[in-house]
Amino acid sequence: MMSALFDRIFEFDREETVGQILFFRLIELVVAYQIIVNVWKWSFYIVELTDVILPLGIANYFDVSILFGTSFPFINATIITLLLILGFSRKWNYAYFITIFFFHLQYVARFSQGEISHGSNLAGMILLCIGVSFAFVNQSDKVRKTALGLIFFFAGLGYVSAAICKLIGTGITWPIGEHLQLWIAERYTDKLSQRGAFELSAFQNLLLDNWYLATATLTFGLLSELSGFLLWFRKTRWIQAIILMGMHIGIVFTLNIYFGDYVYLLLLIGFPWDKLFDYLTTRFQVSMSSRGVAWLVR
Repeated sequence: MMSALFDRIFEFDREETVGQILFFRLIELVVAYQIIVNVWKWSFYIVELTDVILPLGIANYFDVSILFGTSFPFINATIITLLLILGFSRKWNYAYFITIFFFHLQYVARFSQGEISHGSNLAGMILLCIGVSFAFVNQSDKVRKTALGLIFFFAGLGYVSAAICKLIGTGITWPIGEHLQLWIAERYTDKLSQRGAFELSAFQNLLLDNWYLATATLTFGLLSELSGFLLWFRKTRWIQAIILMGMHIGIVFTLNIYFGDYVYLLLLIGFPWDKLFDYLTTRFQVSMSSRGVAWLVR
């Protein structure tokens, strides 16, 4: 049973096309872009820090405060950028895998002040899946299929795990309306203290006044995450991607928290863009040996 499940996720027996390879390259490019933007943006924040308030990950074993107030964040961002270029250009198979360490170091330094962001976690997870595949799988077609299979599997598992953690922490009562109403009130207080003035939206006021709507909203969010395993299968992947994007957009309207990078990556990995690329390459008679494509499909 497990063997059949993984066969459907990884699809090793499916013949690889130009469209699938271009689709994989696009995922690489978008993930690299998101990571580069984040690490450089974080650099300007890290240099202003002085103390670690909440150690995360490797920061529990290594005092990252010695990196604050130095040029380290910019040096680290440069290393990450160069490694991603090496990985994308296929100059070094271990480049993506090693990037994970430097990316993690930049992350724990940036979010050492007590508030933890999850906005870059999906990009980091996808980079890990690609890095592991290039570092430990030899055949080029198997590398891409392994990476994609891992991406679909862990993306789905991550959402399911998020739902299970909610149920473990709060029980079956997690989606009751009072919880969302409390979180909206807390966000209002946070924004008010930051800006000095803040108005709740009409939808947020409606949620505060309507317990049933607030409960239905949280229930939709919980069920959306519980069904994350549907990302594992080609036939249901696009449906689940729409559901999860809807959930993330709903969080914007309810709590003013936008997981933009998640939405873009779900839009990318959740739909069969390889079929579109296959259609275009067939339409314009583009093959793996065509000029301009041969380098991309390495």
